[in-house]
Formats: sequence, C-alpha cells, structure tokens
Amino acid sequence: MNPLTSADDAALVQAYLNHVRVEKRLAERTVALYTLDLEKLAAQAREAGVALTAVQNPHMRRWVAQMHGAGRSARGIALILSGWRGFYVWLGRQGLIGHNPVQDVRAPKAGKPLPKALGVDESVRLASHHEAADDPALEARDACITELLYGCGLRIGELVGLDVAASGRARGWIDALDGEAHVLGKGAKRRSMPVGRQALAALARWLELRGAWAGEDPALFIGSRGQRLTPQHIRVRLKRRSLLAGLATPVHPHMLRHSFASHVLQSSGDLRAVQELLGHASISTTQVYTRLDFQHLAQVYDAAHPRAHTRTGQAPEAEAGTPEPGAPAAPAPRAPRHR
Repeated sequence: MNPLTSADDAALVQAYLNHVRVEKRLAERTVALYTLDLEKLAAQAREAGVALTAVQNPHMRRWVAQMHGAGRSARGIALILSGWRGFYVWLGRQGLIGHNPVQDVRAPKAGKPLPKALGVDESVRLASHHEAADDPALEARDACITELLYGCGLRIGELVGLDVAASGRARGWIDALDGEAHVLGKGAKRRSMPVGRQALAALARWLELRGAWAGEDPALFIGSRGQRLTPQHIRVRLKRRSLLAGLATPVHPHMLRHSFASHVLQSSGDLRAVQELLGHASISTTQVYTRLDFQHLAQVYDAAHPRAHTRTGQAPEAEAGTPEPGAPAAPAPRAPRHR
C-alpha cells in the first residue's frame, strides 16, 4: 500500500469518528473503542496490501479466523465486527463502496454461560439465617422473601407483584390454606406453584408483624413506610443477608431461582416439571439446568471416585494416593436436603 492510500484510509477513519462523535453523539468511551477497532482494521488492511475501500468479504473472514485463533473471545470478536460494520455502512452511504465486506460475516458462536446457582447447603444456610440485630419485622420480612425466592423459584418481578390477598387487581398472591402461590409471569401469563412448609411458616411470621408497617398499599412486601418494595431494594437486602450469613458469593434474586431449578432437577430428574414450575414457555430454556446437573455430578465424581484424576488429564503418578484394593471406600456424597 502506497503512502497516499494509507493517508486516505486515515482520513476516512477520522471522518467516520467525527461522524459518530458529533452527529450520532455517541459517548466518548464508545468513540474510544471504535477508534481502537478501526486502528486494528487499518492495520489488517495495510498488512494485506489493500485500501479500506477495497477490502472484500474473504479478507474479513480471514481476519475473524485469525482473531479467533489468537484466543480472542467470541463476544470480543462480535463487538469488533459491530464497529467495522458501522464503518462500512457509513462508507456505503458516502458512495465510496458498492458492497459492505462485513455483510454476512459473523463472530464464532459463543457458548452460553451456565447460570450461577448456590449449593444445597449454602441455600439452606441463607434461608435459615436469623439476623437477631435487625428489627423483628425487618428480619421476618427478609426471611420470607428468601424462602419464597428459593422455595418457589420466583422471578423478582413476580415476588414484588404479590399482594396480601387475592383480588381482581392483584398481580399475584399466596393462598396459605392451599399452599399455592399465584403469580403473573413473563408475557402476562399466570401460573401457580406449590409453596413449601418452611416458606409458609416464614409467611405466617411476616404477616403477624406486617401490620405495624401497613398503610394503604396491598403489597405483601412493604417497607417501614408501608410502600411496596422495589426490585432494587430486595436486591440490596438479599445481598446483605448473604454476606451476614457467611456466604462467599453475594447472592442476587435470580441466583436463588437458578438454585431452586437446579436442586429440584437434581432430586427429581423431571425436566418437564421444572419447566412448569419456572413458567418457561419452551423446554429449551429449561435445558440449561441439565448442564448444571451434569456439572454437579461431575464434581461428585471428581471428589469421590478413586480414578477420577485421569479424567482431568493428570499423569498416573498423581494417583499415588489412590487407595489400594480392599481399602475403605470414600464416603458417598450426601443427598440434597429437601425443604
């Protein structure tokens, strides 16, 4: 590439950055990221000996493959391609190219991260925790919130939508006599699920003390001023409770929903039942918990089986501590405790 072409490329990049900064009013942080991405693009074009306006689809595919081979994450590549795609869309609008070379170029498919779930013992410790230093009503309320999130797998929006009693305007309520929670889930779909003994006991304790705070709001969960709690308030309280309970990881509401689904699946193996309890429209959404379940089984295997080390690629010498035939077997893992 001759110096003139290189200068032309630099001018085009600068003109585009001015466009996104002034006309599109993108944040400076975003403009800074676009600058880095376009500098990378210009460097790739120089190395290939082509001007930015002459880049073709095969060039893009090769550069994506090189980034992937160098260890760049799928998400990182997707973000870079997004910046490049916007640049070439702009070039097309200026009449400088006849075809967008980023069209139909996609980043490698990223694996879906596993949802974060607590272990059974951690979940029980959080639900059973009692903070004696708190106001009794506050402690009873937070304990009830925790029991319902873990015991029913509620979404936080479903939890805050609960009212004390059923009514034509209520988004959700708990029928303590029948032991059922009725909620309004995603897509305005109603569903019912059983409420366990521990959650019902926590609900009864909270209702005994709720009257001291009650105002006109029919919400089940209220603050000291009688107003319905917000999702953010519940997130803050749950995080605090998890830290006071001694958990290593701060807990958020959806983590308890994941824990509920994972523990029910581990105990029952009934994926369809878990789908119904969670209110998933598609079984494919629920199937992520089968991966969590396998992860749990793999951890049990690694901890308990005398030949497990070979599965992780360790050399045979690492098995020097393997018990000889006839030696006492390792204790079996405890089954999940049901609440």
